Amino acid sequence: MMRSLFSGVSGLQNHQTRMDVIGNNIANINTTGFKKGRVNFQDLLYQQVQGASRPTEDLGGVNPKEIGLGMSVATVDTVHTQGALQSTGVGTDLAILGSGFFVLKEGSNSYYTRAGAFNVDAEGTLVNPANGMKVQGWMAQDVQGVQTLDVSRDVENLIIPVGSKDPAKSTTMVNFACNLDKRIPEIPENPTALDIQRGTWNTTIKIYDSFGQEHSLQVQFTRIPDTANSWNAVVAVDPEAEVATNAAIGLGEEAPAAGGAANFTINFSNNGTLLSAVDGDGNASGNDAGANVIMNVAYDVANTDPDAEGAQVRQEFSLNLGTVGGFVDSITQYAETSSSKAVKQDGYGMGYLDNFKIDSSGVITGVYSNGSTRTIAQIGMASFTNPGGLEKAGDNAYVVSTNSGAANIGPSGIAGKGEIRTGVLEMSNVDMAEQFTDMIVTQRGFQANSRTIQTADQLLQELLSLKR
Repeated sequence: MMRSLFSGVSGLQNHQTRMDVIGNNIANINTTGFKKGRVNFQDLLYQQVQGASRPTEDLGGVNPKEIGLGMSVATVDTVHTQGALQSTGVGTDLAILGSGFFVLKEGSNSYYTRAGAFNVDAEGTLVNPANGMKVQGWMAQDVQGVQTLDVSRDVENLIIPVGSKDPAKSTTMVNFACNLDKRIPEIPENPTALDIQRGTWNTTIKIYDSFGQEHSLQVQFTRIPDTANSWNAVVAVDPEAEVATNAAIGLGEEAPAAGGAANFTINFSNNGTLLSAVDGDGNASGNDAGANVIMNVAYDVANTDPDAEGAQVRQEFSLNLGTVGGFVDSITQYAETSSSKAVKQDGYGMGYLDNFKIDSSGVITGVYSNGSTRTIAQIGMASFTNPGGLEKAGDNAYVVSTNSGAANIGPSGIAGKGEIRTGVLEMSNVDMAEQFTDMIVTQRGFQANSRTIQTADQLLQELLSLKR
């Protein structure tokens, strides 16, 4: 039989394979995270009719005579080029800008994907809702009250406890940065209500006790007579409450006891910057350049069980007045209108997890109804020495093969891993124009190989017709 018949058959078969790959590419042109395939051909075995001979003194060398037996598929490659990013606005839709894969688990089996259309299931687990595979990463651990991520551990399922409670936190620090107007007049010996109003300045901020109950912290500033740069500050907690909270000021290691002084003195330099603060017992905070000026405050918390001595529970926090010589985040004394600016306090009431957000490092942060935020987890990413060696497992997922190398799992943006983008999905990297062009080339190749078979058949027909 003629060799060209089998060459033509191999051409038909392998062009059909290429057409299968092109058809799959076009079918997945809108598949999230899909990576196109590419077929490369190579020639097949050669039948040697005559071998090569080396040159002699009389004759030159002779090249071999070889007849090819067709062609075969060299490779079917997966092309891992970056796909375009499509905005969705969904907070759990993730895409990778750069190399790397999300890690998914089904039982003990690991899968890897570029498709980041994730969501939370009924148990709060972050999953691929198309197949239920669980997204892998690291859950935050509580280390001395701080949520810490340890990415050196093995990856695990990520649980986002939507609706979970965040316990109340009592106020431990209140930062002040108000300005006291240098022009405020002194209060005379027999002041009227108007004199008191003109000579004082009040600041108010909400603070919280250990139950998460709100309290009103009021600090009233008054110019000290016959001084240029000193003010008296009176501290009150819930000044309008029916039962007094017995606020007190002190600098000792213990909380100021009820019945103690509730006022302190603030001293400024001639530059209008903070110099020091002195409590009722003469203890000073500050004076050294750059030192923090802090006053300790304590008050009674209502509706609590008294201690062994029958005293009410005292709640303590610190007033951070700023730094000596500072003016940005410190109390100042300039000839400008006084400002009520208690910048920040760190307490809050109990809250519930309302929402969460994911940043470019894959860190998941919970946002609670009480305004607090907390680190929940971090999404892991895998990279491979040879991503083209991964085997496709369907569902937009890959599995490790013997030629892909082991998965190197770590946070995004490290060791060659790309960055995570939130609210977008990676589109297929299939180029329709390229695929249609390849389709034309493949079609012509298939037709040409069919003509080879047809012509060989005609030659055989002529041979059979020699004897009739």
